[in-house]
Order: sequence, then C-alpha cells, then structure tokens
Amino acid sequence: MVDFGVTLKELRKSAGMTQKQLAERLWITKATVSYYEQSQRCPSPEMLIKLAKVFHVSTDYLLGIEVKKQSLDVTNLTDEDINFLEQAIFLLRSKNTEKNYPDTIEKRK
Repeated sequence: MVDFGVTLKELRKSAGMTQKQLAERLWITKATVSYYEQSQRCPSPEMLIKLAKVFHVSTDYLLGIEVKKQSLDVTNLTDEDINFLEQAIFLLRSKNTEKNYPDTIEKRK
C-alpha cells in the first residue's frame, strides 16, 4: 500500500509548493503538513477532500487505493465543453481498447 505521507510530499513538490505554501492554502500550520508527510498524523476526511481539490486528484489516489490520478478538473467549463471532453475520452478508450485487445474487438464484430 502506498504511504499517504509519501504521496502528499510528491504531489506538493511536483506542484512546486513548499510546506508553508500548502499550509497557508489549507489554513493549517506548516507543522501539520510536516506531520502528514512524515505519517505522524492522519488528516480528517474534510482535510483529505481539501487536499484532493488542491492537487486535482481523487481521495482514493491520496490514500493509495487508486494507482493513477483519475480526476479531471472541469471547473469553469461549460456543459458543452464537458460533453466534448466526455466524448473525447470515450473515443480514446475505444481506440486504446482496440489497440491493446485486437482479438476481442474482432470477436465482437
């Protein structure tokens, strides 16, 4: 299982944030961020949600349940834009399924 503290630290660093900057964004102390990263404390469910929003990942990703980042931030997009993205995702999945499992696709035809 992935360590929450390691995941948090990797996300913070990849976002180019210091512990202090993350703490200020979450309205907590720098020490609390440090405790999270060292796995000395566990965040509350509310804090997990805030962290997921900051890093645009799912709470499952933060907790090591998901291996990949599975979230897509669609804030400030119109319904039309979101629909376009959903269609593009469907097409990409279809393309990748055909590429990775050509025998399965042939049997369905």
